[in-house]
Amino acid sequence: MKTRIGIFGYGNLGRGVECAVRQNDDMELVAVFTRRDPAALSISTETASVCHAKDLEHWKDKIDVMILCGGSATDLPVQTPECAKLFHVVDSFDTHARIPGHFADVDAAASESGHIGIISVGWDPGLFSLNRLYANAILPDGHDNTFWGKGVSQGHSDAIRRIKGVKDAKQYTIPVEEALDAARTGNAPSLTTRQKHTRECFVVLEEGADAAWVEQEIKSMPNYFADYDTTVHFISEEELRTAHSGLPHGGFVLRSGVTGQSREHHHTIEYSLKLDSNPEFTASVLVAYARAAHRLAKEGQRGCKTVFDIAPSYLSPVSGEGLRASLL
Repeated sequence: MKTRIGIFGYGNLGRGVECAVRQNDDMELVAVFTRRDPAALSISTETASVCHAKDLEHWKDKIDVMILCGGSATDLPVQTPECAKLFHVVDSFDTHARIPGHFADVDAAASESGHIGIISVGWDPGLFSLNRLYANAILPDGHDNTFWGKGVSQGHSDAIRRIKGVKDAKQYTIPVEEALDAARTGNAPSLTTRQKHTRECFVVLEEGADAAWVEQEIKSMPNYFADYDTTVHFISEEELRTAHSGLPHGGFVLRSGVTGQSREHHHTIEYSLKLDSNPEFTASVLVAYARAAHRLAKEGQRGCKTVFDIAPSYLSPVSGEGLRASLL
């Protein structure tokens, strides 16, 4: 029987999840939930329903896993615990500093309702998190560095758009090349956040908005921009549409370490991603973890999980025998 998927939120990420579900034969999209007028929303899956968010409770026995596609700034901290009372859930919460608190909230809701919640799924946090764990376990005597970009950060762009007076925005995260080169040679054990990345913002203002105030709000935003050298450009809506319509991203995780009696042998682990579409790739990771959530639920597990808690085989539709024969 196919895993029945629900999507909460139909922006770039939600559309990506719909595409990813179509690529997985063991899954089917049952419904898309929106806070907008459902009649005004057009989706690609003819067999799926489009419903208002207020109707979630009516679907609690018709959906196996709800994939939440809202923003981390204000949506997911509320939506994920609430949905975990009704469904098994997966989200892409990506505000690193707030993950412990988000985990606690989702764990409380999911444990009480008997559901599984998997949070902070994507490529970072997510796949990059796993690589950092593996690398630290394998090379305990060492140091690691993570670089993001150059690319559009959906979460940071969304955070800018939540500022009063902002009509639209795109934010690019850009690695500092000198810092990346130093990390690759093992000569960068203590790079600061500011040394590793810059942030560049392209912002369309609402008519009459105070540009200086908006710029200060961006640059001083904790967890997003306050710790980085940030440049803000105010541009027209037309320029944003023509010059900044794509959603590329990617990055690098590096760990340098030493082994041997005298620490004489040096090793570097590097993992990288280059993505044409950040939301579509993130959506593909979410869908794989939705499969894992359904399997965990069938085993009777409950509560909140992260990528650290889930065996890789739970992500694949291939049997254990097939995995051992083809990938091990």
